[in-house]
Amino acid sequence: MSANTIDVALLKKMFLSGAKNLDNNKEYINELNVFPVPDGDTGTNMTMTIMSAANDVFNLENPDMVTLCKSISSGSLRGARGNSGVILSQLLRGFTKVAKGYDTLDVAILSAACDKAVETAYKAVMKPKEGTILTVARGIAEKAAELFENGEEDINAFYQACLEHGQKVLDSTPDLLPVLKEAGVVDSGGEGLLTFLRGAYEAFCGKEIEFSMDNDTKKKAETTRKLPTDQPVSAVPEDIKFGYCTEFIILLEGKVFNIQMENEFKDFLESIGDSIVCVPDEELVKVHVHTNDPGLAIQRALKYGQLTNLKIDNMRLENKEKVEKENAKAAETAAAPEEKEEPKETGFISVAAGSGFADIFRNLGADYVIEGGQTMNPSTEDMLNAISQINAKTIYILPNNSNIIMAANQARDLTEDKEIIVIPTKTVPQGISALISFVPEMSGAENEAAMTEAISLVKTGQITYAVRDTSIDGHEIHQGDYMGLSDKSILSNGTDLENVFEETVKGLVDDMTEIISIYYGSDVKEEDAVALKDKIAENYPNCDIDLQNGGQPVYYYVISAE
Repeated sequence: MSANTIDVALLKKMFLSGAKNLDNNKEYINELNVFPVPDGDTGTNMTMTIMSAANDVFNLENPDMVTLCKSISSGSLRGARGNSGVILSQLLRGFTKVAKGYDTLDVAILSAACDKAVETAYKAVMKPKEGTILTVARGIAEKAAELFENGEEDINAFYQACLEHGQKVLDSTPDLLPVLKEAGVVDSGGEGLLTFLRGAYEAFCGKEIEFSMDNDTKKKAETTRKLPTDQPVSAVPEDIKFGYCTEFIILLEGKVFNIQMENEFKDFLESIGDSIVCVPDEELVKVHVHTNDPGLAIQRALKYGQLTNLKIDNMRLENKEKVEKENAKAAETAAAPEEKEEPKETGFISVAAGSGFADIFRNLGADYVIEGGQTMNPSTEDMLNAISQINAKTIYILPNNSNIIMAANQARDLTEDKEIIVIPTKTVPQGISALISFVPEMSGAENEAAMTEAISLVKTGQITYAVRDTSIDGHEIHQGDYMGLSDKSILSNGTDLENVFEETVKGLVDDMTEIISIYYGSDVKEEDAVALKDKIAENYPNCDIDLQNGGQPVYYYVISAE
């Protein structure tokens, strides 16, 4: 086929086809990860990132280029998970910065958009590493520029050449990163990018796809963010005419919601209920209605955009005492607007998997603990939801995983009304040490420096199991082996958990170590953990040994040495 331009309808199909291809191949991409650990890996993170945008794009009806590009950019930015997902979202953000300025895309515009995509992604990474998705993206952009400069105008030939060159760059990544060569794999993020681009090319060539999202892809970390309203939701007697208090937010994502639409929507809500609140701004519409059929309100609202913060309460189940209290409160509030509570100076958000770790962070003063970590990297939107829950001027985020730091930084950059400080904690023990090091009397900058210094003194080991055979760091690893991982390498592996545990501790402890902390996971019996603690205490009599229940999944033990 031959074509010189891509219009908005075709670009929408291409994006959805690319997203679907990435979803279909995510497990293969996961298997390319160097470390054979049972985590939420590159393929999963990239898929959940792009599906956050794809679901929005799928529901757009006859969008223009600006609307489409905004949905792609904002959806992927907010849904970004893991380093690979954040980088992918930045590539899409950069591409759409250029594309949104045109009604159709030709080779010249595509070349400029690829260049902007790479520029944006590289700026988002503190220390860009070659042999990764960034290298593959840059190679494609360089090829695109070369083709444009040589006068290529046919997009089909242009696209094919860029894909072929991208594959060559991907095949070369093991020569740039020795760890890839040792494991016998190419970079998983680069493979994910090409998988997306191949799927998009199939749509360009006319292949029809049936876009859908499976339950695993839809699943996200749950948050407790509540809908803000401009007026209280009054409690009602048991014989109330409309029984369901329904609240949600419509995300406009570039769509127009003019006064005529607002009046039509309000008229519809009034036809099915009462206590109407419909407050629009540039980005969203805040909605509240009492009705006997919430589904009708939801169905009509979907015409205007995606829904979030959905909350439905059956008011008829409220007891009489609560009704009276809520009515009194509503009457008081109606007479005098409720004053907002003054924000406190500082708040803390921590990421952790396991009820024990969550309790530890809360006891140390964390305001909000996001469930996640190795097995599920929280998204940028999860971070933003947590930020919205904390009424504080300055909020510290403890990602506690190297693959979550970029999402936290992205949430920081998207927050305007609060100061967000991301402490780059790469493990849960680092997060605990950072939180302990916080001093209320010090300034934000002083605390950031002190907390960052504190995490540099913490060495962490984690015991898990291998999901496949591989060779890395001089270790021959077999599926099912126990593995002891440090912050940067594998310390031990084998079939005996106790031996791997002891070897891992040995690799962490040095002459300066004073404290060894052991956190046992959900798959470990307390008596087994106590026995290991006692043995470590015998081996290291000059160290204080602390044992706690972390309750973490997948990782039998998390160990820190300070």
